Amino acid sequence: MRKNRYYSGPVTANFDGLRFHSPGQPLPDRGLRDIWKWQRSGQRARWPRRVPVTSAVPPARSETPRLTMVGHASVLIQVAGLNILTDPVWSERASPLRFAGPRRVTAPGVRFEDLPEIDAVLLSHNHYDHLDLPTLRRLHAAHAPLMVMPLGTDATVRRAGGVRVAVGDWHAQVALGEGVVATLTPANHWSSRGLRDRRMALWCGYWLDTPQGSLWFAGDTGYGDGAIFREIRARHGAPDIALIPIGAYEPRWFMGNQHVAPEDSVRVFNDVGAGQGLGIHWGTFQLTDEPREEPVQLLAAALAAEGIAAHRFRAFGPGDVHV
Repeated sequence: MRKNRYYSGPVTANFDGLRFHSPGQPLPDRGLRDIWKWQRSGQRARWPRRVPVTSAVPPARSETPRLTMVGHASVLIQVAGLNILTDPVWSERASPLRFAGPRRVTAPGVRFEDLPEIDAVLLSHNHYDHLDLPTLRRLHAAHAPLMVMPLGTDATVRRAGGVRVAVGDWHAQVALGEGVVATLTPANHWSSRGLRDRRMALWCGYWLDTPQGSLWFAGDTGYGDGAIFREIRARHGAPDIALIPIGAYEPRWFMGNQHVAPEDSVRVFNDVGAGQGLGIHWGTFQLTDEPREEPVQLLAAALAAEGIAAHRFRAFGPGDVHV
């Protein structure tokens, strides 16, 4: 019997003893034949090599929520005097290789040297565009933050050396600071670092309860039947601010079960009842076929179709600040 080299634990609702899954939701697994079919389609849009970014310089601390977009799924969240990073990637490529793989077209919206002291890092899963070991090593050396992650992800993160980790299943809670608690939330996605470890580590989003309101970072997710988002609202209430992915969705026959397209992002926004939506996971690394600006355009169209004011859910670009 094959063994899981990332995690060993009892069978649960989302773990069958070898692999994790999202109960009741379609599996996102794709085989080599599907990958070959996609790559042969020749539908990939041409992205610019570089897009200018005006970097932001965050304050040392903020009591009220202040969010700064670094790029892709990397966001600096400053709230209640804490500094929190989601899925930090400062490397030039989202890849296990320095010379190949998706390359940044936007510089980080915050220079690494301009980061305030980082208290916590929230990691959603182990894909290379979300878990970047060189960045984690730099963060540990400079700030020694607590790194929070779902089951099995720590097997990779511990390779950064000496890091402080907190690991949990969906719905586990981790105290980050005075009055600030992170809860791991379900997502419809998958994990892998290689060719033979698919879904052997868990994936998640994060709900943040703070004295200054609630924030939700969705992580990577497909929509499925929408049940997990309605359940998040039933369990936690409606978030004041929601970080929701809007990119990396084409071709949809391949990506639909693992990444939301903008119209699905709006459905997620409505399901959780977010006060403010910020669109992430677009425009930094070309992972899929759509043109770089298409997620922004389709988000605007989906909001208009639902009669939602554009300012309530906007695309969050590198260097953008939400206060």
